[in-house]
Amino acid sequence: MSDPIRFTYRGTVHSVIDAAPTRTLLQHLREDLHCTGTKEGCAEGDCGACMVVIGELRDGALDLKPVNACIQLLPSLDGKALFTVEDLKQDDGTLHPVQQSMVDCHGSQCGFCTPGFVMSLWPLYLEHQSASTTPNRAEINDALSGNLCRCTGYKPIIDAAQQMCALPPVAFDHASLIAQLETLQRDQPFNYAFEGQHFFAPHTLAELAALRSAHPSATILAGSTDVGLWITKQMREIGHIIYLGRVAELQHIRRDHGMLEVGAGVSLNNAYAAICELYPAELTELWQRFASLPIRHVGTLGGNVANGSPIGDSMPWLIALGSEVVLRSTAGKRILPLEDFYLAYQKKDMLATEFVEAVRIPLPVAGRQFRTYKLAKRFDQDISAVCAAFCITLSDDKVTEARIAFGGMAATPKRAHAAEAGLLGQPWTEANVKQAMLLLAQDYAPLSDMRASSDYRMKTAQNLLLRFWLETRTDEPLAADAVNAFAFKVAP
Repeated sequence: MSDPIRFTYRGTVHSVIDAAPTRTLLQHLREDLHCTGTKEGCAEGDCGACMVVIGELRDGALDLKPVNACIQLLPSLDGKALFTVEDLKQDDGTLHPVQQSMVDCHGSQCGFCTPGFVMSLWPLYLEHQSASTTPNRAEINDALSGNLCRCTGYKPIIDAAQQMCALPPVAFDHASLIAQLETLQRDQPFNYAFEGQHFFAPHTLAELAALRSAHPSATILAGSTDVGLWITKQMREIGHIIYLGRVAELQHIRRDHGMLEVGAGVSLNNAYAAICELYPAELTELWQRFASLPIRHVGTLGGNVANGSPIGDSMPWLIALGSEVVLRSTAGKRILPLEDFYLAYQKKDMLATEFVEAVRIPLPVAGRQFRTYKLAKRFDQDISAVCAAFCITLSDDKVTEARIAFGGMAATPKRAHAAEAGLLGQPWTEANVKQAMLLLAQDYAPLSDMRASSDYRMKTAQNLLLRFWLETRTDEPLAADAVNAFAFKVAP
């Protein structure tokens, strides 16, 4: 017996019983409900034309976040609230302040992307309108990091974001929505089925383990930032789906025995927020540059690790710090170093009945030097050509521990064992670092692709190691802005 998909939409409870579990929210909006304000541009979560806002209950409070409708699977909306650009229309027909400010500041030309920009700005408006404040430029840039526009050049849109809170306010009834969502919460696991394909949403870790054991070929779904593309771009048949979004035990962030443990269901944004409290100087920029805010809202650190992409931005620094992955099955759990988890391209040391339960990250240690660097063609929401992480421990100006890891340089996220060996026991000097730079050619044989050539990848990887030394040298370290102006030369 299939449960219906139930969510609030346009003020009422909307129920779906006849859609494929892989049907996207965008398809449902445009093709089933004929709600065409939400557009399809890229169908992969990059352009933001499909942006909507999802509301859900978290510890009794309402959490509103913009998400890409093009890659969100419809059953994942069960128990939540959906808002599209049509919801911003006022009863008297006037525009919402976010929309009016876009008009006043000439923030729209062709108009195709405009609904997506409006929906990205609406949660920011609600946050600041309730606090009687105005968003600053950094907050606006982050809110719009998932939206692309080919016409306006962005300045008028940013001007609109700065002006929207100055217009007469429009209230939002949080209490009524919370009460409505409370009626949609389920006490039992959610099981939606259509034409033989199931979408399972367990509530507990034990239920999840049992489902994984019973359906080892099922697709594990967290934020759908990767699985969504399997459907929209690769047209893959993915079988039964096991959704992690309802398992409260996967939402934990806690410190335990010198580690910060992040549950596999924690969003990327929440995970990085907690991790950057420990490593603010080392990881804050990478957090900001990791995809876009809507992707970080739904994607998870556990999913990033489980996917194991060779160009994923989390794995290099996790490996450099010596992080661990916690795997779970009905037989219990096992913990292994993250660097041992990746065996070959898209091949991991994980049984078919196992899933990632958590990621364990070492807490800072006195005397340890740690840095991360990302090279990409764009600052925002771009996949890395090279992502580097360096972690060393010095004693009397000698290297007593060295861990170097790169993404984009091999078929898996991988440590640079030869370069590390060349540094161990040696003074932390420019000459020794340049010798280690040369040893990187023994560790990696990078490929050429659309993002970078193999020569570029190797040269920049070597130069990033030199940059790391410049920032951490014990005699006269350079500040980051000075390093940015430095003309690097690879040792001959």
